[in-house]
Amino acid sequence: MRWIWIDKFTEFTSKTSATAVKNVSLAEEHLHDLYPAFPVVPHSLIVEGMAQTAGILVGEARNFAEKVILAKIGKATFHRLVRPGETIAYAAKIEQLNEIGASIAGTVTVTSPDQPTPQKVADIELMFSHIDQNMSGMAFPEHNFVFTEQFTELLKNYRTGSSVTI
Repeated sequence: MRWIWIDKFTEFTSKTSATAVKNVSLAEEHLHDLYPAFPVVPHSLIVEGMAQTAGILVGEARNFAEKVILAKIGKATFHRLVRPGETIAYAAKIEQLNEIGASIAGTVTVTSPDQPTPQKVADIELMFSHIDQNMSGMAFPEHNFVFTEQFTELLKNYRTGSSVTI
């Protein structure tokens, strides 16, 4: 089972940048696992949301012909916690893109009904690898197991103006 940590794209500029949002609900079980009396989104899931946002951006840049995987978290600096009722915005920008992989710089912010001005949550730098171009000679399955229909539907919904979210 794959979990999708973004609800929808709100901006997408091919080969350049993307912004996606995630509405945090108290109904999400993982919020209660870290501190049961103080539900927060774990930092690892915030990094995963950024990786999914940026990974789709990197994959789309080469028409999803490559299997793109997260290779390295260069930096993840957190400034505040994220709580239920807030909306996370993941803003990813490609810094470098080539046949081997890509690097991105990302900013995570939150808003809420009582705090509509975005507040910075994190600065995240990620590196991705196009694993079909690996130098080890390792073979991977022919089908693109990275960009499943779940992921590509997020981008299709943005492009068609659909308001459907996952």
